[in-house]
Amino acid sequence: MVDNRYATALVIGSVLSLLATVYLSVAVGTEHWFQYSSPLDSQDLNITKLKDQFINEEFEEKIYSIPLFSLNGTLGLWWRCIQVPSQSYWFREPDGRHPHNESVDRTQLPDCTHHRGCTDPKMETQCLSFTLPQQFKTKTKGEEEDLLRTYLWRCQFLLPLVSLALVFLSGLIGVCACLCRSFTPTLGVGVLHFIAGLCSLGTVCCFRANMDLFHYSYKPLATVDWSMGWSLYLALISFPLQMMAAALFIWAARSHRNHYTRIRAYRVA
Repeated sequence: MVDNRYATALVIGSVLSLLATVYLSVAVGTEHWFQYSSPLDSQDLNITKLKDQFINEEFEEKIYSIPLFSLNGTLGLWWRCIQVPSQSYWFREPDGRHPHNESVDRTQLPDCTHHRGCTDPKMETQCLSFTLPQQFKTKTKGEEEDLLRTYLWRCQFLLPLVSLALVFLSGLIGVCACLCRSFTPTLGVGVLHFIAGLCSLGTVCCFRANMDLFHYSYKPLATVDWSMGWSLYLALISFPLQMMAAALFIWAARSHRNHYTRIRAYRVA
């Protein structure tokens, strides 16, 4: 029979583990780890050219970093996105015409302060995913290989997968322990959660260090602001949740073992 204290610790630890898994899964699947903000109306931008650079299949950081900085881009572990004017927007010229064809120059945003009846263009987000070969591609610094950024990039997308895999494995061990009516595997569940928490923290650290080196290699303009996104904070929140779950599982396992040993010694005596 399990003491109520240990059963409560197991329930709370399981809830914390579930929350951490949900947060980390959402963070991995979204693109708001890092975001840029740039004043489009104050820059002489050729949006069509920047968009073509962004969707370039060659996957060169030097090429897609420019539209990422200039078009309010966001960056994640598996996604990169920019904001571009929607193809469906329209504005009225001074002579009353309503251009809807492709002859309209869409490379410049319309200035609504000088045109009567002009409407601000509707912005849409265009995203591209990183393929698996692109995740393992070697980063470069000029013409030389940048091994530090290469391994940071690989770690930042491998570590969260390892963390989720460890939590899934610990869940299987917990289910087997319940079926076998054994409390001993709970210690292993706690250790796995502890390692998973370290992997979650390592993901955030690797991503943040990688972004600093990315900005050092490809310097954004002074008018471009950048900040950490909510996806990164979700991954960061999963770390203490996994650590608290690990502490509860380890405490419950060790305390139950000591309590069971004392009871058996008392009965023998």
